[in-house]
Amino acid sequence: MITHCLEPSPAAYAPAARTALLDTTGGPSSRLHDWLEGAPGIRHLERFTDFESAWRRLPALRPDVMLVVLDESEKYAVEVVRELRLKAPETQIVVLTDQCDSRHVFTILGAGATGYLLKTTPREELLAAVREVHAGGAPLSSDVARLVVESFSHQSRPQTGLHTLSHQERAVLDLLASGCLYKEIADRLGIGINTVSTYVRRTYDKLQVRSRAQAVAKLFNLDESAAAPRRPHAVGH
Repeated sequence: MITHCLEPSPAAYAPAARTALLDTTGGPSSRLHDWLEGAPGIRHLERFTDFESAWRRLPALRPDVMLVVLDESEKYAVEVVRELRLKAPETQIVVLTDQCDSRHVFTILGAGATGYLLKTTPREELLAAVREVHAGGAPLSSDVARLVVESFSHQSRPQTGLHTLSHQERAVLDLLASGCLYKEIADRLGIGINTVSTYVRRTYDKLQVRSRAQAVAKLFNLDESAAAPRRPHAVGH
């Protein structure tokens, strides 16, 4: 299951999330493509089976959300996510993978992914995750969210910038990292959604980040200052 609060009706998402799909694995991209096409609140634009085609088309296509299915090594996955973010910084990237270990999760989030889902995610939950990203959420599969929470519980050393957060800002950040939407955060903390948005903006400013994925990465001291690696070769060519 995806960890998220009660989802608004598809009509609440306006305009529809414009999506693209990149699957370099030769896996079930046709199934995912079919899931996305015609789904309420989603306008599916294109499917890619190699990185080079996606990299060339992104600036013109400008999807809101790009689903990236990867079975490659951690290094390759990081290169793909970083290069796609550099090519289309406004596009939110959601990775689908078989890997569910903390190092891989936080490395991918630190590279710029907004969401991290397992390939076993059912259709309706995957579509809900796409809508969440478009609405400002950061979806994580439930197993992945548990890794995040467990990692929080083992944190013992202070993290750069985190000491500047207020109690409420840190509470909001922890809930964001667990995959919650703004409404669920508001309900849990007993505050308004606009107040949640204010806390999120302040947190980003204090941590000097631009997205919730980067904020989560800060919790684990992931280094995003390194130069981006070279563009990976197209898979299967």
